[in-house]
Amino acid sequence: MTAPATPASSAAPATSAAAAPALARDARWRGWELATLAALPIAWLALPQQALLLNEIAILALFALSLDLVLGYAGIVSLGHAAFFGLGAYTAALVAKHLTPDPWLGMAAAVALSALLGFLTSFLILRGSDLTRLMVTLGVALVLYELANQMDWLTGGADGLQGVTIGALWTPFGRFEFDLAGRVAFGYAAFLLLACLLFMRRIVHSPFGFSLQALRDNALRAESIGVFVQARLVAAYTIGAAIAGVAGALLAQTSGFASLDVFDFHRSAEVLLVLVIGGTGYLYGGLYGAIAFKLLHDLVSAWTPQYWNFWLGAFLVVLVLVGRDRLVRPWTWRPGR
Repeated sequence: MTAPATPASSAAPATSAAAAPALARDARWRGWELATLAALPIAWLALPQQALLLNEIAILALFALSLDLVLGYAGIVSLGHAAFFGLGAYTAALVAKHLTPDPWLGMAAAVALSALLGFLTSFLILRGSDLTRLMVTLGVALVLYELANQMDWLTGGADGLQGVTIGALWTPFGRFEFDLAGRVAFGYAAFLLLACLLFMRRIVHSPFGFSLQALRDNALRAESIGVFVQARLVAAYTIGAAIAGVAGALLAQTSGFASLDVFDFHRSAEVLLVLVIGGTGYLYGGLYGAIAFKLLHDLVSAWTPQYWNFWLGAFLVVLVLVGRDRLVRPWTWRPGR
């Protein structure tokens, strides 16, 4: 006699129960992770003279974190991620100039509008090949760039949005005014970066995060086992757009200025370089890549201002040819290793 078939409704809970220990092991905190997160407040305390540079690193790391969810985990290639970064920057600046100088309200508005744009444009990337997605995402960024350029009565056009005044930052520890040294700005950026890292860690170590990696590796196979591919792509793209809006709003709020530069193609290309350095599909790749990219940019441009792009390009070529792991472990270059 043949054994009775197991109902699908009872098989699904059994599968979930079997996967739960593996998910728990994967989500377990490691010592180096805690050290990485602890380095953010330590840097704020120990490096007050470098607050402006650290603020730039935190903003770039947030931007790279948002793209990593879209590209590294969901497998959606994008050349126009600056669209959400720029929208967040202009939203925060316009809220501060015309509505309220409160940075928290400006940040909330920037996140909401960036997430809405991500949700609406996510349906454009559900069909077609990677090349189609590249062109669509690039097209969205170019459209927003031109809109910001033409609507100069609102955005300031080519001159940028000037006269932006950001109010004091209210926290449970007191009221902090943004200073020229950048300490409050970096503290604000470090807090948001830490919050987004914890939020992203929760996502990538959840069943949703593992399903994203499954459809990235093979969308057809993921769909055949019951993964709703389109809904997950829309969700990942929307969340990535929201985090990019956080990064853009931070740039506008900590600099008090927003210009067409935030929509420019070089923003999207730069964050791709950061992920090449730090690694895609790796939670902390954006953070490590942003640190390496900004330090390399700062050091090389101080050494040779005219040719820093050449040396940065040479570093990227070596990184791709040699490999990230072998580059940091040169003793493995010998044959047989």
